[in-house]
Amino acid sequence: MNAASFSLWVYLSQSPLLWLTVTLSTYAVADSLSLATHRHPLANPVLHSIWIIGAFLLITGTSYTTYFAGAQFVHFLLGPATVALAVPLYDNRKRVIAAIVPMMISLVVGSISAILSVVLFAKAFGLPHAVILSLAPKSVTAGVAMGISESLHADPSFTAVSVVLTGIMGAIIVTPLMNWAAITDFRARGFAVGIAAHGIGTARAFQVDEVAGVFSGIAMGLNALVTSLLVPLAVTLLLR
Repeated sequence: MNAASFSLWVYLSQSPLLWLTVTLSTYAVADSLSLATHRHPLANPVLHSIWIIGAFLLITGTSYTTYFAGAQFVHFLLGPATVALAVPLYDNRKRVIAAIVPMMISLVVGSISAILSVVLFAKAFGLPHAVILSLAPKSVTAGVAMGISESLHADPSFTAVSVVLTGIMGAIIVTPLMNWAAITDFRARGFAVGIAAHGIGTARAFQVDEVAGVFSGIAMGLNALVTSLLVPLAVTLLLR
């Protein structure tokens, strides 16, 4: 790289617009590839966007702080995007009301299972106490999970990573798993992935079916509330 090119790169790398463009362009390409594969689970655009951008930052020696100066504009849109889930929810309100009882039962069972499974497995493998606390809220959306982690004096950064990995894994396996289990009710499919894989799973659910996406969005929101109440209780009882 000659001096002129290097100077240009130094200038551009400090510009938030560059990293915003990199983020949107990478996701657009990844999403196009996902569409070309008919939304194959392994072609999840979030998964591939993460490793591509991560590799680019590593190769260029760019810090996350510098990158996030541009990516924060996308981060800001997470709030409006979450609120926008109310539109399909309102359109399908009759289906939601009709399924309120099984939804509440599934919510309690699913939330407890998500917490107990990770805590007990981590404890069985002898992971440090701080790691177990950081993993406990991994099935809720990142903002809530990090808040829970902070309240437990765990590591919010580690929690955020576990949340993203959980969401990606859930988005990848949900459709093949539901097909294998012969579960055809999109209400059940969506609600299950919303509890287990929060926002990333919800995005995948909307790709498959609108009803699944609606119920996944409901599960994601309710699970955040229930998990914030259950995690402190669970870790107190199980990690004494």
